Amino acid sequence: MIDSESTKNLSGQAFDRRDFLKVLGFGGTAVALSGCGNTSIEDGKETVVSYVEAKDYVIPGVAVYFNSTCAQCDAGCSITGKIREGRVLKLEGNPESSINRGKLCGLGQASVQHHYNPDRVREPLLRNGDKGQAISWEKAYELINEKLQGAKGEEVAFITGDVSGHQKVLLTNYIDSLGSKNHFVYEAVAPAVVRAGNLKSYGVEMPRYRIDKAKVVLSFGADFLGTWISPVHFAQQYAAFRKGVDGQRGVLIQAESKMTLTGANADRWLAVRPGTEGILALGIINALGIATGDVAELVKDYDRARVSRDTGVEPSNIDKIAAILRLRSPSLILAGSAAEGYVHGMQNADAINLLNHVLGNVGKTIEAPVSVPFPQLTQTKGNTASLKKLNDDLAAGKYKVLFNIATNPVYTAPASYKYGDSMAKAGFKVAFAHYLDETALQADLVLPLDSEMEDWGTHVPEYLADTAQINIQQPLMERLHANTRGMGDILLTLVKQRKPEEYKAFDDYYGYLRYAMLQNKAALGGSGDDDVFWNDTLSKGIVKLSGASGALSAKAAVEGLKLPQPEEADKQYPLRLIPSVTSNLRDGRHTNQPWIQESPDPLTTIVWDSWVEVHPKKALELGIVEGDIVKVTSKTGSVNVQVYVFPGIHPEAVSIPMGRGHEAMGRYAKGYGVNPFGIMDAVFEGSTGELAMHETRVNIAKTGQRVIVVKDEGPAGGKQMGRRVALSRSTDQVDLSKEV
Repeated sequence: MIDSESTKNLSGQAFDRRDFLKVLGFGGTAVALSGCGNTSIEDGKETVVSYVEAKDYVIPGVAVYFNSTCAQCDAGCSITGKIREGRVLKLEGNPESSINRGKLCGLGQASVQHHYNPDRVREPLLRNGDKGQAISWEKAYELINEKLQGAKGEEVAFITGDVSGHQKVLLTNYIDSLGSKNHFVYEAVAPAVVRAGNLKSYGVEMPRYRIDKAKVVLSFGADFLGTWISPVHFAQQYAAFRKGVDGQRGVLIQAESKMTLTGANADRWLAVRPGTEGILALGIINALGIATGDVAELVKDYDRARVSRDTGVEPSNIDKIAAILRLRSPSLILAGSAAEGYVHGMQNADAINLLNHVLGNVGKTIEAPVSVPFPQLTQTKGNTASLKKLNDDLAAGKYKVLFNIATNPVYTAPASYKYGDSMAKAGFKVAFAHYLDETALQADLVLPLDSEMEDWGTHVPEYLADTAQINIQQPLMERLHANTRGMGDILLTLVKQRKPEEYKAFDDYYGYLRYAMLQNKAALGGSGDDDVFWNDTLSKGIVKLSGASGALSAKAAVEGLKLPQPEEADKQYPLRLIPSVTSNLRDGRHTNQPWIQESPDPLTTIVWDSWVEVHPKKALELGIVEGDIVKVTSKTGSVNVQVYVFPGIHPEAVSIPMGRGHEAMGRYAKGYGVNPFGIMDAVFEGSTGELAMHETRVNIAKTGQRVIVVKDEGPAGGKQMGRRVALSRSTDQVDLSKEV
């Protein structure tokens, strides 16, 4: 059996137990390695055969199904892939997952097009002037090793998006082997301010939100049906919420400056002056009349008249919200991107979270999260402050080697950063990429990645629903291109360069992953034969764990909560820019998937282009109509974009959706629309240093050009080819014997 102080790898090399657990991704836990079995570390040999070799059960015309994990966003939905003749045809949700329970959004469905995309990078490319020269993987690995030989640990940096599971383990171990502490975890759209506010208010960064237990949901711009945290999970909770609790159908109120998909489904939608969400929350607490002590003292000056003047919300609506919150309990108050995107974003979040404390929702509809007992596997948490720090370091010439792993900051960084210029100062730049996007084009070496349907992995989502779980990712088919590689295989090869003895037993990432899981089989809830456990794990696509729930803070965060008065309008830049996050395009990483491009925006039905939303009153004031091309200008830059006149936005704001305006990335992305990141001012949230994405002010000027806006509902007037489409009329006006 296993020695208590040391163990051996498959080749007999002795290791300290803690080091060995760290290598496998289970260090820092109370679990022990499993005992002797089919892969006994005492006997120490196993033959690893690729799981995706052609099987004799592949019958022409008959589909087979495998479970895996969607990688289109960080929600961690589990998927079931339909495969026929060795080709992926269709994806659906895996019913075994407590996150998505068999459902899958359109973004997840479109990942098939990412897999088959003709513009994927297919072989390692080395910069040769302005072009990429194809090289072998052996040459690529040698080149990386050569460049690292002349760099100290502090001269090497990594930038990644959120990463978890055993990819994170290998990445962390590789960074440690280099003596580097420069891992920048960057997400262009992340609830970082909300996380910080939650930690202050509830004692945890990401509690469980129980929409299904609430009788009223008051959301301050949290688009939980579209883009917020885990929308497929929340959509199912929302369905239960609408059916009602104790016979009372749930009521949804959405307060925001720009209507979201969630706002479009609300019973009452409130157009709030940008940046005043926290003031409205304190005004509601005042109107409730139930606050005591420090909270009562804090809100005493936020009377209806003042709050209405500051926020633009009618006093009667404030009273109605307070009345329904008093009448129906428990409720749930949510702080979303509409509240956090300002210099005082944390103050807004604190005020909104305070409302949950006052209403007694903490512990009822705000629950403690489920913890995963393996810290090395849990998801990193990306933000925008990390990119600012990296950009400053790059501009100062601090790094000789920069690894960019599946992120595109040249596209998503505000233009004022001049990130492309800063990146150019790094001595040697390596990009792990699926496409030659804006960032990969500036790299010296591009390493082509497998798609999620060709790759192995484990994932632990940040937001776990009812139970803790590890999601399994497995190939649904053979590689389309012989010279792409999985991120795990690349990292394993690289870490072998630094620590060959510790990893030499593993020929590939599959062998490493299987071994790591089997050695902790007991802690993962398995027993019996190793092959049975492993095959059962792959069959389910999920490992459910006995994760413990912690406790929430019962004390409201009141100290230091002070909200600024709304700013006077800037005469030169009178309008607030709201860069909206759409459910399809997110931050633009999916723009090269044509299904996504041609899927109509849920609120405007526009396809294949960008637009600026302008309130009808503001459009009338400016003398613009739908289809006018206008110049939207900030202190940082300007873009020309078509107008869509839209009542679902505050008159003092305009909105441009994120995701388009690429200058590279492939034929379905390049040249379509505009990039609002390019005109975003570098203004930061005061407490967290996050990019304040709603603080950019702009003006609008007509260019004299006009186009027909391409949308699913047809041009203005609702006609296509001279006929009305999707016409809406009340039943007493419809004569079914005639054409509507």
